[in-house]
Amino acid sequence: MGRGRPGRTPAAGGGPGHGNVRLGSGGAGLARSFRVIRFDHRGIGASTEGRPENYTTRAFAADAVAVLDAAGVAKAHVYGHSMGGRVAQWMAVDFPARVASLVLAATSAGEAGGVGRDPSATAALVSGDPARMAPLFFSPAWARVNPAAVAAFFRVQASAAVKSRHFRASRLHDAWDVLPAIQAPALIIHGSEDALSPVANAVMMAERIPDSQLIQVDGGRHGLHLDDVRVQPWIEDFLSLALPAGAAH
Repeated sequence: MGRGRPGRTPAAGGGPGHGNVRLGSGGAGLARSFRVIRFDHRGIGASTEGRPENYTTRAFAADAVAVLDAAGVAKAHVYGHSMGGRVAQWMAVDFPARVASLVLAATSAGEAGGVGRDPSATAALVSGDPARMAPLFFSPAWARVNPAAVAAFFRVQASAAVKSRHFRASRLHDAWDVLPAIQAPALIIHGSEDALSPVANAVMMAERIPDSQLIQVDGGRHGLHLDDVRVQPWIEDFLSLALPAGAAH
C-alpha cells in the first residue's frame, strides 16, 4: 500500500446498523499516509437498500469488491471492525486476489463455532439506549471526555428493518471452516474485556488464519479502535510491513 497508489488502498467497513462513521478518527488518521476508501453497507447511510435476501456477510463482501471496482482499485488492504471484520473474512476467502492484507478488529468468525457473549450484553446492545451500550464499547473515562464521539458512534443511520437484517447477517456469519484458506497476512486486534465478542474468539481466529498475528489489548472493549491511542499505530506499522516489495509508502 502506498500513498494514493491504486491497488495499495485500505478499504474499511464497520458494524451492523452503522455507516463508516464507526471507524471514527482511525480512518482519518490512516488517510494521512494512505488512500482510504470507506463505504456504507447496503441500506446504511448513503447506500441503497437492495433486496432483503442479499443481507449476508458474504454478499456484503461482494458489495465491498464492487466498491473497489468502482474506485478503480485492483487490490487493497482491508480493515474491518465488528461485522465489518466478518465481511473482510469473506473478501479474503472469495476474492483473494483483491486482498493484500487484513486488519480484523473486535470481530469473530461467527457465533456458532465460537465463544458466545453473555445474554446481558446482547440485551444492552439491542436496547438502543446509548447509556447501556457505551460501557460495552468504551472505557468510562474516555466516554466522559468524548461525549460527541460517543453520540456519533451510536447514531443510527438505518431503518429498523435494515438494522434487523444487519444484525441477522452478523449473527448467522460462520467462516470458521474457511479461515485456513485465507492467504493474506492478517492482524487481529482484540480487547481483553470485549463483552460483545469475547477475546477467546480472536485467539481461535489467530490459530486458524495461517499468516496472522494477534494483539490482545489489556482492558480493551469493543470500541478499542477509538478509545485506545495505541491501536492506530499498531495498524499503521502492520500495513507498512505488509507493503509489497518496491511499493511506495
